[in-house]
Amino acid sequence: MINSKDTAITYFIADLHLCENRPDISACFLRFLENDATEAETLYILGDLFETWVGDDDDNPYLKTIAEALTKLSQSGTCVYYIHGNRDFLLGKNYAKKSSMTLLPEIETIDLYGRHVVIMHGDTLCTRDIDYQVFRKKSRSWWWQTMVKSLPLFVRKKMAANYRKKSAQATAMKSQDIMDVTESEVIKCLENNHSQLLIHGHTHRPAVHDIMANGVKAQRIVLGDWYEQGAWLKVTPKTIELLNHSL
Repeated sequence: MINSKDTAITYFIADLHLCENRPDISACFLRFLENDATEAETLYILGDLFETWVGDDDDNPYLKTIAEALTKLSQSGTCVYYIHGNRDFLLGKNYAKKSSMTLLPEIETIDLYGRHVVIMHGDTLCTRDIDYQVFRKKSRSWWWQTMVKSLPLFVRKKMAANYRKKSAQATAMKSQDIMDVTESEVIKCLENNHSQLLIHGHTHRPAVHDIMANGVKAQRIVLGDWYEQGAWLKVTPKTIELLNHSL
């Protein structure tokens, strides 16, 4: 597809945790797609677009509304790319097609106006959260996903609700340091990918961090969540800005 945008803008978002019982977040996201995002050449969604995802066979009209809005954005000329998060890693090719999104691997490198950049959700960087990493390894396996997807939809929804409840209880017991990224893992990621810029979400701590990697200065940019406001990263050939908008 030939992009017809007049301006060179790329947006990054993550951790919206869309769900029907937060209509304020949904409305903010739809406004973003209808307005700001239409200016961009590309929109990267770096995981946790949805609060939970139990399978592409869920025919909830709410999910259809989000898919239609993303498709409308794509039809306007904005390319939409998606990396799975820790909440919606079961989102598959069928829903991606309905939403006109291109699925990317969990770690991707892109050319961002001449800069070699690593993008990811960010949960793999939190290596001190051992319990989560154990679950993550199991839940990304083909056998676990095949087993879960074979269950009736209502069972999967109940499982997801129970998991979210247990996860919230476990999170309340963990220190902020455990749930944050491990700096050595960040440096390892940058050096393995020969990059000086990493963009990710997951930790809900929007900031620009100056670090050292490959023996020179590097940066790690963390995207904000959408619990209290819309949050996105706007990148042009000359500027990088973390922005937000009230719900």
